[in-house]
Amino acid sequence: MNRALFTSATVAALIAAAGGGFVAGRAQRQPAEPPGMAIVTPAGAQTSGTPLYYQDPDGRPLYSLTPTKTPDGRDYRGVPAGADISFEEASAPQAMPAVPIDRKIKYYRNPMGLPDTSPTPKKDSMGMDYIPVYDGEDSDDGSVKLSPGKIQRTGVKSEAASPRVIRTIIRAPGTIQLDERRVSVISMRSESWVQKVANVTTGTRVSKGQPLMEIYSPSISAASAEYIATINSKTTGGAGAYGRGSRQRLMNLDVPDPVIAAMEKSGSVPMAIEWSAPREGIVLERNAVEGMRAQPGDVLFRVADISVVWAQIDVAERDVGALVVGRPVVVKARSFPGREFVGKISVVYPQVNRETRTARVRIELANPDFALLPDMYVDAEINTGSPEPVLSVPDSAVLDTGSRQAVFVDKGEGRFEPRGVKLGQRGNGYVEVREGISEGEPVVVSANFLIDAESNLKAALKGFSEAGGQP
Repeated sequence: MNRALFTSATVAALIAAAGGGFVAGRAQRQPAEPPGMAIVTPAGAQTSGTPLYYQDPDGRPLYSLTPTKTPDGRDYRGVPAGADISFEEASAPQAMPAVPIDRKIKYYRNPMGLPDTSPTPKKDSMGMDYIPVYDGEDSDDGSVKLSPGKIQRTGVKSEAASPRVIRTIIRAPGTIQLDERRVSVISMRSESWVQKVANVTTGTRVSKGQPLMEIYSPSISAASAEYIATINSKTTGGAGAYGRGSRQRLMNLDVPDPVIAAMEKSGSVPMAIEWSAPREGIVLERNAVEGMRAQPGDVLFRVADISVVWAQIDVAERDVGALVVGRPVVVKARSFPGREFVGKISVVYPQVNRETRTARVRIELANPDFALLPDMYVDAEINTGSPEPVLSVPDSAVLDTGSRQAVFVDKGEGRFEPRGVKLGQRGNGYVEVREGISEGEPVVVSANFLIDAESNLKAALKGFSEAGGQP
C-alpha cells in the first residue's frame, strides 16, 4: 500500500517537472509580444468580475466564448469587462495641456456658453467641467479673442480698408412734361370773327410763321386804316413820329409783324388779317372754327415746342440731400428699351409731397427727334457718387444697430476689436467710412455677427463674475 502511494507521487512529480520544462521551452522559443497588445493577467481577470470571453493563455489571438483548453491541456484565461484586448499600435501617451502656473484663474465659465460662472471648479447638469478663465483672457479693452479652431469653423474673413470710388445710383420714376417756357397761346385781344382756318389740327407739327387762320376785327381794321392814312398823308407822311403812335396801337392788338410790314408796303388795309404760328412746335389745342366769334382772351390755338422737354422725377425724401443742381442724369424711356437720354438737374423743387414723401426734381432733356412725348413714363438714374476715391469697407463689415454703427478690427492672433465708425455714402457693395478706422486696417467682413454674439456673451459673463465677487 505504501509502495503504491510512493509510486503515484513519483509519477506525478515527474509529469509536473516535464510540463514545467515544456512550458519554459515554449516561452523561450515564443516571439516577443506585439508592443500594442494589452495582456490581461489571471489576477486581473479574477478581480474584475465575470469574464466576457476567454483568451489563449500565451496571449495569442485565439478566443472562445466558453471555457476551453489548449492542445496541451491548459485552461484559457477569462477576460472580464474593462480588461479587453487591443490590436492597435501602441501610441505615445498624449501630453496633457499645460496649465499655466504663473497665471491666476479669475473664474470658471459654463462650457455650453450659458451666462453662468463660478469662482470654484464645478460641473454642469450634464457632468461637463466648467472652463477656467485666466487673467488676460478677458481684456478690458473690449476686444474679443477667438481660438483658431473657432475662427476656421465660423468662416471669419477680414479685408483691409482702402480708398475706392463709390458709385451711388439713385433710381426714380417720372414723366415727360412740356417746357413751360416753350408753350405759346394764340388768342385775340379784341372782339373778332374767324374767317378761315388753315388745314391744321391737334397734333400737327407747325413751323414758325406758318399761317393758322384769318380773322376780321373791327378794332384792328380801324387801327390799320388810321396807320395807313398817317403814313400816306402828304403832311405827316415824311415825319416818322406821327405814325409811331398808330403803329404801336396795332402792336398792342397783337397784330403779327409780317402783317404790319405788308400793310406798310402795299399802303392798303386788308379785309381779313392772316394769323400765323409764333413758334415751331406741335399744335396741342385747336379751338378755332370758321365763322365763330372770338372774345378777347379766348384761346384759339396752343402750340408747344418739344425740341427740349422736362423729365419730372419723384425722388424719395431720404435721397434729396444727395441731389445737386447741374448733376448729370441718365433717363430711360419705357417706350425705347436700350436708349438713353442724357440731361442735367435744373431744379429741385422746395417742397415734399406729404402723401408720397417724395420731392420733385426737374431734368432738362434735349429731344431733337421728338421721340419723348408729354406724359410719357421714364426712369431716371442719378449718379450721386464722388469721382474721388474715399476710404471704404464692404457693406457686410458694418454692424448697424440703428443708432450706432461699428466694425470689428482684426488685431491678429485671434483678437478682434469692436470700433464705432461714422459712415458716408454707399454703393457698389461698399460704404464710405469717414471716422473710426485708418487706411490698411483689416476689418471683419464675414461672420462678424458671430463675433458680436461672442462679445455679448463675454460681457454677460464678465458682469456675472463681477456680480459674484461682490459681497
